[in-house]
Amino acid sequence: MDASSAPFSIAILAGGQSRRMGRDKALIALDGQPILQRVILAVQNLTDDLFLVANAPHRYRAFGLPVIPDILPGKAALGGIYTAIARARYEWVLVLACDMPFLDPRVIALLADHRRHADVVVPRIAPQPETLHAFYRKTCLPAIRKRLAANRLRIIGFFEEVTVTYLPADVLQTVAPNFDFLINLNTPDELERARQILARRKGGAA
Repeated sequence: MDASSAPFSIAILAGGQSRRMGRDKALIALDGQPILQRVILAVQNLTDDLFLVANAPHRYRAFGLPVIPDILPGKAALGGIYTAIARARYEWVLVLACDMPFLDPRVIALLADHRRHADVVVPRIAPQPETLHAFYRKTCLPAIRKRLAANRLRIIGFFEEVTVTYLPADVLQTVAPNFDFLINLNTPDELERARQILARRKGGAA
């Protein structure tokens, strides 16, 4: 089996501070369903190793998945990525934010197909890569560990020490023309935008 078809784990990072939203984003209802549940449903058939990374397991017990606390607490999203990679059963893990309600398995498959010569595979549409919708290999652990020890927590900081494959907009558009899969919900305005997208989709299907 080559790297492009190798199985992978999936880790969903939950339990962030959600300062701009003012409440736990993962638990907000969108079309009658918690956002985290929408993320789980989008990916649960892609792996037999799906888990949450969060430091308050009791808040997410109802979702029925293993909840792994941070190995090194207080290290922001980079610490969550480190935990995800370290605890993943497989060599590769797809790390996702908990607030992405429009995930597209076709995009995930496209990213997975580009793992062969990389340590990280990540979409990049804007100047900054989408680091919480990306594949990471266990080979990233030493570089991340070094950054965490120095309290240098910018996610892309360790990219200079590993091999990164960026998927640009023109490649991603072959399966997802509108890029809705990258929408995440950090503010009440973004939540309202998501509700409008769902309403349009329902209208189109009617």
